[in-house]
This record gives sequence, structure tokens and C-alpha cells, in this order.
Amino acid sequence: MGTYGFGVDIGGTTCKIGWFRMDGSLVEKWEIPTDTKEDGKQILPDIADSLHQKMGQHGISKEEIGGIGIGLPGPVRSDGIVPMCVNLGWKDKDVSKEMEGLMGGIPVKAGNDANVAALGEMWQGGGKGCNSIVMVTLGTGVGGGIIVDGEIVAGANGAGGEIGHITVNPHEHISCNCGRNGCLEQYASATGIARLARERLAGEHEASLLDQETEVTAKAVFDAYKQQDHIAAEVVREFARVLGKALSNIACVMDPEAFVIGGGVSKAGQPLLDAVAESYQKAAFSACADTRFALASLGNDAGIYGCMKMILG
Repeated sequence: MGTYGFGVDIGGTTCKIGWFRMDGSLVEKWEIPTDTKEDGKQILPDIADSLHQKMGQHGISKEEIGGIGIGLPGPVRSDGIVPMCVNLGWKDKDVSKEMEGLMGGIPVKAGNDANVAALGEMWQGGGKGCNSIVMVTLGTGVGGGIIVDGEIVAGANGAGGEIGHITVNPHEHISCNCGRNGCLEQYASATGIARLARERLAGEHEASLLDQETEVTAKAVFDAYKQQDHIAAEVVREFARVLGKALSNIACVMDPEAFVIGGGVSKAGQPLLDAVAESYQKAAFSACADTRFALASLGNDAGIYGCMKMILG
């Protein structure tokens, strides 16, 4: 299988690259800019150039490279085709085939970035020791990745794990970015939590630490919650109720060993985890009620680890 492998996590601004030994240990990591001009035609050639340069610096031949894993900010079908990657300007692109051509035939596997990050967290992060997890990424939106028996669940159209767009409130009048109404993302993301807080503060309420904020953010809500602020507590309870119930429904379908919570909102730490776990246990089917909750631990490196894990199988 070779001696080394590369994990490449392509984002809209930068491409994070990890050089690994085939035992999974990280040798070095670096970043290059993502050139999205002209429908991103230069992205893969730029990555190939960077890998060739690294190989040249260290005297590594292509025969020593066991494979390259690539994470992408969009769906990846089971046949390796990326039907649409808006942030990169790609449409109907065979990333693996093109990258293999640029790298002289080195095997390449591609996957959705959220799914790949979940694979990384299962392998070396918050889900280590598990074989089936759901990763929940709470950031500007809500992302997800589902791993069952060590394999990514990508689905027929590459949309497996898009848990942020589960409908949790069919009566919601505000539209989600996806164009639908009442998605989980509208309640459990950083922007959703801030919206819930603004709605509470707009009505009559007792004095709150959040009244002092020029801009109410999810971080401000959890900071106030940790200081036992009443309004913040209401917001966190609503956030946890919605997310916990959504995860209880997911558990009925795939019964994971653990839910791994990541993304910027997860920096709130154990209080967030406890609130969601409590809500989940109240809503969960009895056979799934003891599912473990853990914080993601790899941060921005989850993607490159997951890309390497794709190579290793």
C-alpha cells in the first residue's frame, strides 16, 4: 500500500493538506489558497503541484504514496462524481479521476467534507473506539456525518448526513437558506441560537446579561447560561429540546454508539453537551437512550484525518 498518504480538505478559502504515514500518524500539515476563479479549474492542479513539491523536497517517489483522500464542500455520489459544488464552482466533476491523472495514477478517493470529518473523529477524535457514530457540526449552519460499521453513509445522491435540513417545525414562517421552512439549522446553528435569543429579548422579560450585548451571539448566550442567566437558560433549553429530539429520531434509524458534537458552537463545552444529552434522553426510544455524547476533539484537522482514513479503509 505504500509508505505515505495525503489527506486534502478543500474549503472555499483554503485547502488543508496532511501528509501521513500509512500507520495513520501525521507527519506534516500545511495549507494553500483555494483558487475559485474560472469555476475553480485551477484547484486540483494547484493541489497536485503542492503535493509534487512536498514529494520532491523529501525525495518521495509516487510508488511510496498509497493514496490521496479528498474532502469536498458538496455532495459526492457513490461513483465519485461531484454533481454540484457551489463554493468551488464545480458541476458534474469526476474529482478522483482528474486528480489521479494529475498525480500519475496514484489512487484517489473523494468524499463530502462533513462525512469525511465524521470519519476522522471516529478514527482519532471524539468518537475514537466506536464503529458507528453521528457527527453533528454546529456552526453558521448545521452539518452532519454518519458512519455505520466504519463506513461513510453518503446515500444515492451524496446527501447522506445532511441533518441540518431535517424539518423540526413545519409551522416556521421564516425560510432556511435551503429555501424550505423549519429546518434544524434554523434552531441549532450559531445563527439559529442567536435568533432564538433575539426573539426572547424582543418581548417583555426580566433583566438579562444579554441586554448588555451590542450583538447577541451564540457564544454570548452560552456565556450567560453558565452564569445562570434566566433568558439564556430559556434559549438553551429550546435549542437543546429541538436538537435532542432531532437526534432521538436519527437514533431510531441508525442506532449510533455515539453522537460527536463539533463546530464553533461546541466550544461552549460540557454545559452544551449536558443540555442536549438530557433533552435527547427524554425523547429517545428506550433501546437508544444511553447513546454516548462526546465533544469533537480534532478541530480543523478532522477533515485531513478523515481523508487519510478513507485511504486506509
